[in-house]
Amino acid sequence: MEQAKKLIDTLAREHTLTQDEYALLVSLYSPEIAEYAAGKADSLRREIYGNKVYIRGLIEIGNACRNNCYYCGIRRSNKACERYILTREEILACCEEGYNLGFRTFVLQSGEGCFTCSEICSLIKEIKAKYPDCAVTLSLGEFTRDEYAAMKAAGADRYLLRHETADREHYASLHPDMDFDSRMRCLSDLHSLGFQTGCGFMVGSPGQTVQTIAKDLKFIEEFQPEMCGIGPFIPHADTPFANEKAGSAALTVFLLSLIRLIKPDILLPATTALATVDPLGREKGILAGANVIMPNLSPVAVRKKYSLYDGKVCTGEESAQCLKCVETRMKSIGFEISYSRGDYKNGKI
Repeated sequence: MEQAKKLIDTLAREHTLTQDEYALLVSLYSPEIAEYAAGKADSLRREIYGNKVYIRGLIEIGNACRNNCYYCGIRRSNKACERYILTREEILACCEEGYNLGFRTFVLQSGEGCFTCSEICSLIKEIKAKYPDCAVTLSLGEFTRDEYAAMKAAGADRYLLRHETADREHYASLHPDMDFDSRMRCLSDLHSLGFQTGCGFMVGSPGQTVQTIAKDLKFIEEFQPEMCGIGPFIPHADTPFANEKAGSAALTVFLLSLIRLIKPDILLPATTALATVDPLGREKGILAGANVIMPNLSPVAVRKKYSLYDGKVCTGEESAQCLKCVETRMKSIGFEISYSRGDYKNGKI
């Protein structure tokens, strides 16, 4: 206990540990250690962001995907997946509904290969023309540096590209037709082009060890992303990992605290996956240092089709109903929804 507290104190003060120290700290996890880390993380987050929780309007614009990741329900080989791609008009209608509800960030997410770069750029320009006070975040997978540059020039503000694991061998065991170096190149390109860049990983994915988690934490420390999304691995019935054990919500919450201690000004979501594994997952994540929630603005008719994992919550609620629920739940733990763009503060208090 005392050894773990000492490491947490060092991380809170210096925002760095060695990879071996990260591994030791993760191995020493206990509910008491997690509570101690959460207290430190909450304090640091409040210094910069107060008790504000930023909301992002998530629009799942298509579930076709060229990749065949072993863990994902929309993988290319899943013949049971009912595919869809939203039209430009449908996407803009989601933005209009979200804007009227108060959202000032739209997150466009899809499987890889749903849209060409030129289609994405055209869409960004149209959203920015209609809603110039809004931020546009993309989560559309891997592209060339020139394509990312074109998206930035079109007006995109942020890009989420989860690295999934910072261990090369572990990455290969999860992604049969993807390249670890390509993933890392994409993240580097995004950062250097000036995107507010987000990485992230699954907690409890098959083959993950304390050492691979330590690599993830060290990668986040060294890469210095503006955003980071982590959530527990949840198996999907129509994938090769259907019978694997789900990741731990409690460990995920602990790792959220550690990421906040690594980078106090980071934008850190309490993810839908966390809320799926634990009914109070979002609340626990926020109390442990997270400060972003992404309610779903996708058309209700397609939400169940965007099935990355089984049991996903909030697939049937109307957007207004979902937002009201989030507001009420955040208020119950002493936090306040912020309707601002919620940009990265770069350490500014």
